[in-house]
Amino acid sequence: MTPQSPGRPPPAAMKTLDCDFLVIGSGSAGLLAAIHLSRHGRVFVVSKRARTESNTNYAQGGIACVVDKDDSIGQHLQDTLRTGCGLSEESVAREILEAGPDRIRELEQLGLRFATRKGRHPDEYDLGQEGGHSRRRVLHVGDITGGELIRVLLGRVNEEPDIKVIENWTAIDLVTTGWLGQDGPNRCVGAYFFSSDTGEVLAVRAGATLLATGGVGKTYLYTSNPDVATGDGLAMAWRAGLPVRDMEFIQFHPTCLYHPHAKSFLISEAVRGEGAELIDAAGRPFMHKFTGQGSLAPRDVTARAIDHIMKSRGDPCVYLDITHKSEEFLRGRFPNLYETCLRFGVDMARQPIPVVPAAHYSCGGVIAGTDGTTEMKGLFACGEVASTGLHGANRLASNSLLEALVCAGRAAERMADYAADEDGTIEDRIPSWKYGDAVHSDEAVVVEHNWNEVRSVMWDYVGIVRSDRRLARARKRITTIREEVRNYYCAYLITRDLLELRSVAAVAELIVRSAQRRRESRGLHYTKDYPEPSRKTPEHTIIRNTPGGPLKTD
Repeated sequence: MTPQSPGRPPPAAMKTLDCDFLVIGSGSAGLLAAIHLSRHGRVFVVSKRARTESNTNYAQGGIACVVDKDDSIGQHLQDTLRTGCGLSEESVAREILEAGPDRIRELEQLGLRFATRKGRHPDEYDLGQEGGHSRRRVLHVGDITGGELIRVLLGRVNEEPDIKVIENWTAIDLVTTGWLGQDGPNRCVGAYFFSSDTGEVLAVRAGATLLATGGVGKTYLYTSNPDVATGDGLAMAWRAGLPVRDMEFIQFHPTCLYHPHAKSFLISEAVRGEGAELIDAAGRPFMHKFTGQGSLAPRDVTARAIDHIMKSRGDPCVYLDITHKSEEFLRGRFPNLYETCLRFGVDMARQPIPVVPAAHYSCGGVIAGTDGTTEMKGLFACGEVASTGLHGANRLASNSLLEALVCAGRAAERMADYAADEDGTIEDRIPSWKYGDAVHSDEAVVVEHNWNEVRSVMWDYVGIVRSDRRLARARKRITTIREEVRNYYCAYLITRDLLELRSVAAVAELIVRSAQRRRESRGLHYTKDYPEPSRKTPEHTIIRNTPGGPLKTD
């Protein structure tokens, strides 16, 4: 969390901006959707920090997609369903996987160049293999796939005159007709935002709004996610009354670099795909003790195995050994990873890499279709914030970028249709923000303390291994923190830090409540009290909030 100075005094009147399409989030889903939407009207893309800051930008692995003649959609589907542990929806998974090749072609037309094989067949893709995949099917750009994807998409976005990217705005709440007191079906007509640059609150009215706000990794003390991953979109949707699904399934990436000065640096799944072996501090491989898939097991199995080894031995980390590969190979396949490890004193060609698990991806989210549709008219969601039914109880590696890109294109089409049906009119007045008696806080330490406590509670009690007692402790403390945050939110002028704490605390409660409801171990949710999957047909965990609205409005 970055300390902030108090915002400037509030302006006399709130600014309200109008657009045809509002996209909240500047990751791969948001940017690709904006490109498609620009064919139908004026688009605002709102980024909480710099436009390049998103989970996508840090993705190393790649995009899982069937492009090899020896592979098939059927095989990819089997791997996805098996990893999802009975909760992936087969029709959804098939729809997304089948749409993958067309999306890959679109990215290449936009200028993304995937790695190809050297030698006799230079036009063939250099496909990687990752945990849970039965074949090599991960397209990549070295180990900076996400960064290159964002670079290409932003390049196109910057060329589109009908796309306006707004940086350093934090979303506060959605504005809905139900909250405005209007009759008829509840619709989303825009959102409130806080500008970190000016300290003012603004509103955007839009014909259709897309949540592409990414993940929730900063809910946990240790995460591979960047600072922006505070679950803002999920929390806003929940406050507006939308149902959220399967939030107990938080994926912990098994291998983040263990170093006191390395902040959230991920060691890609692709390293294991190239033959790296997980070993303990004594140099002994251990994954074969837990699964026949060895070090290529899915992330849930691998993370629990590492957690068990660390706790049983009392070691602070385990190690990933790929020293059987040459320096030339490693520099060519993982140039960014190799150089970063070197900066921290680890030569991966000559010594094992110290690694620990860290919170990485939320398989749950706002219930949405593959076309982004949610239960609320005018509001759409895609990417990590959405729960389409693809991932189930555990995400297959590199299926996330595929889902985000496929669903972004389809969401844009559906949003354009919706706006056309509504005749493109935006007549709803958004009330001015009510500052009331709120003052600048001289107790920012309260925000900092609660932020750290939420993340520590979640790591200690709602992590890789859970129990009824741990979850009850977490629920009690998170409930208290949420009440403290509500009181603070009403008493003081808002800051970005306060808004992010508000989101993180709400997401933490959703995760805990969902975990308490699942009285079995399945996929990413493992509890000591119910260590086996239930024999009943697996069901989704769905939580709905009573819709409210922004607290500080006229």
